[in-house]
Amino acid sequence: MKPSNNRPILPAKPERHRRFGSTDPIPGNKPTTKEQMADLQNSRENYLFPIDHVGISAVKHPIQVHSDLETRLQTSIVTISLATSLHRESKGINMSRLTEQLERYRQKSWSAELPELIEFAQELANDMGQDRSELTMTFPWFYERSAPVTGRTGLSHAEASIQISYEKEKQPTITLGLRVAVTTLCPCSKEISEYSAHNQRGTISITAEVNPDPDAYFVQDWKTAFLEAAESNASCALHPILKRPDEKAVTENAYENPRFVEDMVRLVAADLYEMNAVWAFTVECRNEESIHLHDAVAKITYDKRKEEAAT
Repeated sequence: MKPSNNRPILPAKPERHRRFGSTDPIPGNKPTTKEQMADLQNSRENYLFPIDHVGISAVKHPIQVHSDLETRLQTSIVTISLATSLHRESKGINMSRLTEQLERYRQKSWSAELPELIEFAQELANDMGQDRSELTMTFPWFYERSAPVTGRTGLSHAEASIQISYEKEKQPTITLGLRVAVTTLCPCSKEISEYSAHNQRGTISITAEVNPDPDAYFVQDWKTAFLEAAESNASCALHPILKRPDEKAVTENAYENPRFVEDMVRLVAADLYEMNAVWAFTVECRNEESIHLHDAVAKITYDKRKEEAAT
């Protein structure tokens, strides 16, 4: 191949950078070592108001997730928010300590187990010299799902969330969540139609405040418990792999179990009510309607502690 006459002649990379706007460093006289630098965050003064929540958000980080379902141990990616309170006399927090603590726990192969996350939140408040801290994370949780007839197995997933709110000399507040996709078949459509009934994909969102006492934790993995509450009350669960015999089975199962969004939230609420570890909960069902342009939505919020207060 003959060399092209249009081949560009490239200068060295430093010269290329200069041609595209790079300049030499500007000489300065400010300190270059940490010990000599001003520490604005630790300035002490009357800064008018304390701050309830200050920190970092939208942090991506790997974490180990344990499950009662296969795959029983998996590495997932969490989206994390970390925050603490701030005294009125302090100008700011040292935010680099938040990611430093993440790194320390990563090196210990930290997991999404509740006792470990409570410890993390407590250490966060203590390390920052504050009274309160909050850890919030969301992550995809994967689990094996077998087809009902052929037994073909694949991975399904739901979106899990954990929030730990810690305050000195108080029990931590633990809020757990799971968002699960299901099938819902319209009871009204089934009732009025000569044949068939419209169905759609629904999303069940469960958020629950649970007892922080370790002895009161779920008998089974909380993710599995919430998944069962959502799927067992739906018209049908979703499956990653379906052959024709499986498709026949799940279609007929949905037809035999029609559900309005109102039905869904009441049935899931009943299951959550029966879980001793759950103190309070919110259940929402949202259907992407297959014959309407709108979504259908229903929600229930319930606090079992109000029953005890009334007695």
